[in-house]
Amino acid sequence: MSSNQESPLNYLTDDEAKEVHKLFIVSMGFFVTVAVLAHILMWAWRPWFPGTEPYKNGMAMIESGAQYAQAIASAMFV
Repeated sequence: MSSNQESPLNYLTDDEAKEVHKLFIVSMGFFVTVAVLAHILMWAWRPWFPGTEPYKNGMAMIESGAQYAQAIASAMFV
């Protein structure tokens, strides 16, 4: 990108391209930071690889969730 020649796919100067790239890198870093923080908080709330002891009332939660989903679906499609 050392030249500023016009081409069909390049409408930015080198300085503009560097500015867009810098904005992209900063926004991607922010996104990754938020995603990592969300995963850490989710792990603290409900780890997806539990230890040797399974979740307490895990099956009851799944069954109540399935009943709730069935109730919502029947209400939507009736």
